[in-house]
Amino acid sequence: MTVSQLDVRTDDGVMDVYLYAPEAAGDGPLPTVIMYADAGGVRPVSREMAAQLASHGYLVALPNVFYRAGEFAPFDMRTVFGDEKERARLYEVMKTAGVPAVMRDTGALLAALAEVPGARADRVGTIGYCMGGRLSFAAAGAFPDVVAAAASFHGGRLAVEDDPDSPHHQAGRVRARLYFGVADNDNTCTPEDQARLAATLDQAGVDYRMELFEGKLHGFAVPDLPVHDEEAAKRHWDRALELFDAVLR
Repeated sequence: MTVSQLDVRTDDGVMDVYLYAPEAAGDGPLPTVIMYADAGGVRPVSREMAAQLASHGYLVALPNVFYRAGEFAPFDMRTVFGDEKERARLYEVMKTAGVPAVMRDTGALLAALAEVPGARADRVGTIGYCMGGRLSFAAAGAFPDVVAAAASFHGGRLAVEDDPDSPHHQAGRVRARLYFGVADNDNTCTPEDQARLAATLDQAGVDYRMELFEGKLHGFAVPDLPVHDEEAAKRHWDRALELFDAVLR
């Protein structure tokens, strides 16, 4: 595995992005996937997940979408939501990475990837978890000519009618194939939200699959969360690879 750092200049500063590539790249540019981490941000577990995806023959870009917050102490994702003070601190950091801001950052990242030797930047995939699942979906609407496949796992606030930044409002722009892995016990993506999302995508003629992970909780795919589920996590990798192998190779 080859790991490098790419500093991407944005409208608001410099976003640090970590690139993971397999040792044996083969001939031609590597299919490229942008991975958006959950609210815990870039940390050891997200790095491990990026490396795991890269091991299947992908160049994976892991951006630090919280760069606007500057340096901050890492969060203990097993306890943060039960600690009022830490939860408030987490939410303050999250506010620095709203959808419009991160989509501007993603545009800068795509431009930077076009200059990375061995990366295919004209047709990419995205994947994300929790808030990152929302960003992955949003990227498909923001960059329809570039994002060809987008996966969202236990993504939150995917179809909130009164939120102008809700990515379902951009469904008519999407050209990518989408996959949504949703938990059946998730107050950030309720059955009503799921129904609204499906109806919107159907009306827009989007190529998508929505899969209900029965008995699983929001956060099931991320190993350092207390709700991590081994079976669901394995299935999530299977689904992500099915999508990216079919569309990006």
